[in-house]
Amino acid sequence: MNVATAPAIPTDFPLPDWLQTCLLSQQKIANGELEPEAIEDDRSNSELVCQAFEFAYRLHRGQNRASGEPYICHPVAVAGLLRDLGGDSAMIAAGFLHDVVEDTVVTPEEIEAHFGAEVRQLVEGVTKLSKFNFHSKTERQAENFRRMFLAMAQDIRVIVVKLADRLHNMRTLEHLAAAKQQRIAQETLEIFAPLANRLGIGRFKWELEDLCFKYLDPDAYRQMQEYVTEKRADRETRLKQVAETLCDRLAQLGVHCMDVNSRPKHLYGIYRKMQRQGKDFHEIYDVAAIRLIVSTHEECYRALAVVHDAFRPIPGRFKDYIGLPKPNRYQSLHTVVIGHHGRPIEVQIRTLEMHHIAEYGIAAHWKYKETGTSSNKKLTAEDEKFTWLRQLLEWQHDLNDAQEFLDDVKGNLFDEDVYVFTPDGDVVSLSRSATPVDFAYRIHTEVGNHCAGAKVNGRIVTLDTQLQNGDIVEIITQKNSHPSLDWLNFVVTASARNRIRQWYKRSHRDENMARGRDMLEKELGKSGFESLLKSEPAQIVAERCNYPCVDDLLAGLGYGEVTLNLVVNRLREAVKAQQPIENEANTLAAEAVHTATFSPSARSHAGSHESPILGIEGLLHHIAGCCNPLPGEAIIGVVGLGSRGIAVHRQGCPNIKEIPGDRLIPVSWNQQDSPSGRPLTYPVQLKIEVIDRVGVMKDILSHLSDLKINVHSAQVKTYPGQIAEIDLGLDVRDHAQLEQTLHQLRKMTDVLKLRRVSQVDS
Repeated sequence: MNVATAPAIPTDFPLPDWLQTCLLSQQKIANGELEPEAIEDDRSNSELVCQAFEFAYRLHRGQNRASGEPYICHPVAVAGLLRDLGGDSAMIAAGFLHDVVEDTVVTPEEIEAHFGAEVRQLVEGVTKLSKFNFHSKTERQAENFRRMFLAMAQDIRVIVVKLADRLHNMRTLEHLAAAKQQRIAQETLEIFAPLANRLGIGRFKWELEDLCFKYLDPDAYRQMQEYVTEKRADRETRLKQVAETLCDRLAQLGVHCMDVNSRPKHLYGIYRKMQRQGKDFHEIYDVAAIRLIVSTHEECYRALAVVHDAFRPIPGRFKDYIGLPKPNRYQSLHTVVIGHHGRPIEVQIRTLEMHHIAEYGIAAHWKYKETGTSSNKKLTAEDEKFTWLRQLLEWQHDLNDAQEFLDDVKGNLFDEDVYVFTPDGDVVSLSRSATPVDFAYRIHTEVGNHCAGAKVNGRIVTLDTQLQNGDIVEIITQKNSHPSLDWLNFVVTASARNRIRQWYKRSHRDENMARGRDMLEKELGKSGFESLLKSEPAQIVAERCNYPCVDDLLAGLGYGEVTLNLVVNRLREAVKAQQPIENEANTLAAEAVHTATFSPSARSHAGSHESPILGIEGLLHHIAGCCNPLPGEAIIGVVGLGSRGIAVHRQGCPNIKEIPGDRLIPVSWNQQDSPSGRPLTYPVQLKIEVIDRVGVMKDILSHLSDLKINVHSAQVKTYPGQIAEIDLGLDVRDHAQLEQTLHQLRKMTDVLKLRRVSQVDS
């Protein structure tokens, strides 16, 4: 395909003015009617941009979007958004080309041949992995994000192109099915809107959140629209009076106010504040804000003095984001004052440069600080404000579970709004509710690994103390100190949580391997087990679970990184796929996997040569499901009226209160191991009320794994008020092990209530 000629101007769909101008300029240059130097805007009128448009136009010809419009309308819109952000010609070209690799026969190599390595890198970074096969949608989504974040580290422009792509897709979401609207909107709200916020691109973040709000909760969205519209006239009148007063006072003091405007807050922001504070709309005072744009930093503070002199400030509502910028580089002074009508009004004061950064974020450097030359936007040492991306990249490869990776990405993207100081006066930003352990790991991994205590503002505090803005934090380290798994109950940052886990995995690898081996052997049985571990299917499963070898898979299983069900299910699939290959190892592997069972009763009692109950030897009997007695608890036998024989109940079970005495038989436990030498286990059901947070189920399962407790069932229910209820089915040896387990679970800070419950006797 020849892209060197002057591009033709298509007539089958409307072009934006900037693109028409670009194409006309290139035609005039090709015809000798215009010199290239005469073009005022090299970014959007470059030859590269025009060639990229024509290339995309030809490849997408005949393709239509769900709305029925030509598909090329989407790349054109994405390129326009990037141009408005101040993107260079490579970014705008990538906007035109971002879908060609996924939706056409063009390869990345062809992109590079036509447009260079820089454009190829941007296009590849945003190309989804839809042409690859994954085990689940979650796995596919996680792998997409892994690739995207890796590309971001190479060139931060990748995510800006992706955000523009997602914004236009959200603008046209009404043409998709309702279920798909919900899925895309939820993903956008959890991942892409926080990403836009992290990069400081406020205009993208606000629009993305409002569009998500529209599809995820349409009734609340319409209600918020009505609220804002009803009060608009009165609000604009009040804001205009305040703005005029401030302009006059500033002019009298010689402070040049470049712009004064009022802005309504976006609907989702108002809604979230109402939900968070439990208030009605009329109780939210900062539905709109007045923004003062001045020339210098000094004038920002002089203007603040004028505002506080003209209107009474509300105590505790002043925030200095100039002295302490947000992690996304946002700077401004925020204050809330009582206006002319006795209503609170928020006032924001910033310079023009601060305003550009608030609107365009990372892109402000391209639009307002560069000379127009294209340069690779890699993260360098000066980009310390984006350490969150560096940290995310550091631990993402250590997370083998797709759902855990997605949860941690979501948790790592939200605002960091606690600012603390090192003893040397350096500012460290942390997530809300962060603790000294989070602070220690933010300073350095080894500081966290050897943390023995902490001082906050000169006083010794516990390691689970929640840090507050302005705290001075000092970490006390000792050479022989090491992380505790209990820290996982209170750390809030993903980087701290994952470094604690990594230390534990490394220092207990042999123990974790042995535990994982025991779990898998218990599930599959000894027959053919060793051959299974050495077989090709086992290696395939290890690689599918992101482990280089089977030993690492066993260690991950023992640690709780992967679940037993996942490993066994994938082993079944791998062995089945290998069945045409006849060899002894695969045959034994198939036998081992084929005999596996998930029934707790089968695992506990199959093949027992002796009864675990004394006093009823040789008689048909079963453990009563209503009370599930355990060895170590007093028991009694009840002669059944049907054909099920004798039911063994826990003494005191409510179901035996009305049983006649002649049907009761004294029995006791016969403590014995199974023929394989392993202790017999018995089912028990727990009901746990916990604080509903990301990762709480994972932490509970990790504790149980440390205690070598098998979980045969789990169900989670969530309720309003941030409370979750977990039903867990465990296999334990006896009453003593159950008590030890309950004691350890009750020590977790997230556990509110814990009790043993009965099952229905089947």
